[in-house]
Formats: sequence, C-alpha cells, structure tokens
Amino acid sequence: MKGNRMAAGDNNKTKMSAGECLRVLQITDTHLFEAVDGKLVGMSTDETACEVLEKALGSFWPSDLILATGDIVHDTSEAAYRRFKERFEALEVPTLVIPGNHDAPATLNRIMQGGYVTAERHRIVGNWQFIMLDSTKPDSDGGHLVESELKLLERLLSEHPDQHAIVCLHHHPVSVDCRWIDTIGVDNADEFFAVLDRFPQGRAVVWGHIHQDYDSERKGVRLLASPSTCIQFKPRQEEFALDDAPPGFRWLRLYPDGRIETAVERVEARWRAVDLQSVGYS
Repeated sequence: MKGNRMAAGDNNKTKMSAGECLRVLQITDTHLFEAVDGKLVGMSTDETACEVLEKALGSFWPSDLILATGDIVHDTSEAAYRRFKERFEALEVPTLVIPGNHDAPATLNRIMQGGYVTAERHRIVGNWQFIMLDSTKPDSDGGHLVESELKLLERLLSEHPDQHAIVCLHHHPVSVDCRWIDTIGVDNADEFFAVLDRFPQGRAVVWGHIHQDYDSERKGVRLLASPSTCIQFKPRQEEFALDDAPPGFRWLRLYPDGRIETAVERVEARWRAVDLQSVGYS
C-alpha cells in the first residue's frame, strides 16, 4: 500500500509544506500470537488487527505516521513480531513502535530495526516532534519511567523547543476512573509531569494499555488513549470487566499552529466472539 508523503529514515526528521496538516494513526494493543489463529479470551487478535487496519486504510488514508503504543505481541514470540513488522512495512509509512507490559522489549527492539517500522525513540515531522518512551517494568503489568527515560524526555524537549511535542508511552499516567486498571498505570507519573510541565511545547500525551477510548486535558495538554485492536475493557469499573465495544484505532490531524483534531473509529460491531464473562486474562 503506497501513497504516503514521507520516507523512511531521513535522520529522524522530515520536512512538510508550510500549512500542511500532519495525519497520524495510533494503533495499540494488538496482542498478536505466534499462531496466526491465536485467540485472546475467545477473540482472534490477528483477524481483528487486520480488520482495524483495513478500516484505517479505508477512512484515514494516506497517513504520514503510525504510532504503535505497545502490547504488540501477547506471547513474546519472535514470529508474531516479524508478522507485525512485515504487515506494516507493506504500508510504506514510518511506524514508531514501543513495548507494553506483554511485550519482550529486547526482542521487539531487535526486530523493529531498519525500514519503515522501527523502535526509534523520536521523530520530527514538520512542526511536530514525537517522543516514544518505554514505560515497561520487568515482571509487572504496571508501568514506571526510569530515570533514563525521564532524562530522554527532558533532553528532547530541551533540544527542540520550536516543535510541538507529542509524548507516547504504553501505560497511562493519569487515573482513568477504572479502579483495577489504575493500579497498573505509571507509578511515578508525578515525576513524568514534573518534566513535561516545564516545556510549553507539549501538546499531547498518547498511550495504550487501557483498551478503551480516553480523551481529556491537563494544563492545556491533551490526554489521549485508543481502543485496542482486539478486546476492550469496560470503562469505570471497580474490578476487571470486558466490554462488547468493537476494536478500533485513533486518528489525529496535527496542524502547524499546534492545534489537534482527533477521534476514535471502530470496526463494524460484528466482533462479538469475546468471552464477556472472563474474569481476567494472562
């Protein structure tokens, strides 16, 4: 699939025409398995990922950049990472990938090298900078930003004061009013915001992990999360609960003046194979 306006590589920096709107997709929590027919609580994650991608290509294409915000693979298998990379390489659009708590970061970083699909930590496109942080914590579903990640954030914001900044991570740094999942968000979010708050060019924080749509604002910075491409978590719950909402993705239109337009789109509501009575998954 071709038709993008950007090229791979180019030293993490791509120019765009003055006044041109940047079109970005967020794809998250694909939870692929080594077996193509692998299922998560009854749902075929490979099938739904393909369905979401087909929807994105039909309704928000061409795009300039894709943000893949973690839990790319559910079983840490190398075959699933390679299938993800091959599928997105075919789009010929720069795709930035970060790990989630179900990923194997070392395997992800090794495979997502070269070509369009990479584990690059930042990318500048026109008036915008994208900063990709690793919020994973070994042997934990929760998130943490180690000192080196916070320093990376500070350095990139300091070095590029003229670019509007979008910061991406897997775990949520604010409460989403869902008690059980709020216990496995970023556990040092105050340190994260202490850095971000010092830089006026911050425009949005984007994450995955919560398997639901989220759109809020903090100190003028947009806070955004997207549905998973597979199962969904029911919002505002005390305990783990699955939702019957369909899989989806988020699109963003980013303007040179820092303005953001964004919304979530979902596939047709025919994906009902998920076991809604499940009390968890591993």
